[in-house]
Amino acid sequence: MKNLEEMQDETLIRIVDDDLDLRKGLSFMLECAGWRSAAYPSARDFLTQDSPSIPGCLILDVQMAGMTGIELQHEMNRRGNTLPIIFLTGHGDIDMAVTAMIDGAANFIQKPPESGKLLAAIETCVLQSLKNAEGTSSPAVLRQRLSLLTRRELEIAELVAARLTSRQIAERLVISERTVEVHRSSLHQKLRMQITASSLSQILKNKFPINSSFSR
Repeated sequence: MKNLEEMQDETLIRIVDDDLDLRKGLSFMLECAGWRSAAYPSARDFLTQDSPSIPGCLILDVQMAGMTGIELQHEMNRRGNTLPIIFLTGHGDIDMAVTAMIDGAANFIQKPPESGKLLAAIETCVLQSLKNAEGTSSPAVLRQRLSLLTRRELEIAELVAARLTSRQIAERLVISERTVEVHRSSLHQKLRMQITASSLSQILKNKFPINSSFSR
């Protein structure tokens, strides 16, 4: 099992809430606890800006203007996004909580969240997300998926496996951090797994050594 520092290095905690003060407060709490985070003011911003290839979890407000938290959960399910969700609500009732849990929510916490309870829920969700990221596909299937990678994608996969952050990869390859995230998203889609150092290292180096001289 990974220790807490290793989990924090490989994951990202997303916050989706239309309350600016709450987003800032949660971001600060997570930073103090050692977690990396990204905050979004709406469900639409999350869907268009977040990279699903990075494991972690989502702290999600139930009641928001536009797309609600429950509607975002349904859209994530439709897209096959298995990121664990911790719902926050000041409005929730038993029926809403039951519906959210049936649809796959990991937890349902009343606002304002007690920090110890929320951090414990985050750690549980992250462990599940990392477990999901390991993947259970057969060697033959993984080799077939690896063959779809371009040279640049393979290069980035190897750097992620070496535990470089997206910023460090961007500096190493002299490209933008956003370009690195685009390639990570492509890796996620082609390999059909969340992209972590341990999962890629297992595939590229330990179990499934491959020839890196792709023709793409």
